[in-house]
Amino acid sequence: LGVLSPDGLLAQNAPRSRLKGNYPNPFNPTTTIGFELFEEDCSGGKPCKVSIYILNQLQMLVAIPTALRSHANGTKVQNLTYPGPGEYEAFWDGMDSRGRKVASGVYFQVLEVNGVRQPPKRMVVTK
Repeated sequence: LGVLSPDGLLAQNAPRSRLKGNYPNPFNPTTTIGFELFEEDCSGGKPCKVSIYILNQLQMLVAIPTALRSHANGTKVQNLTYPGPGEYEAFWDGMDSRGRKVASGVYFQVLEVNGVRQPPKRMVVTK
């Protein structure tokens, strides 16, 4: 599978970070999103800048989850610096950016590491 850059083009030499997906899936009202950062993501021991976006079916931003069990617990995962390779998690409470509960349906989670977006993964919110 190719990796898309922010401009939507196939990126060359893209980082190998991996979005593990969310659990449970389907879910109501909350879910945990797992992801892994590899050595190549944090080349030369540099920290990784990570963002996770929740998008609706029209690819519009719905929410940004918060970091779990890391140095930045409770911080939005948007250009958040992670110290290095490893397994990490984020939390989404099923609310949109305005604090409203989202409708049941299909949403997408997108991981972006150092400006390079990974392919989206599907998630389902149920009532």
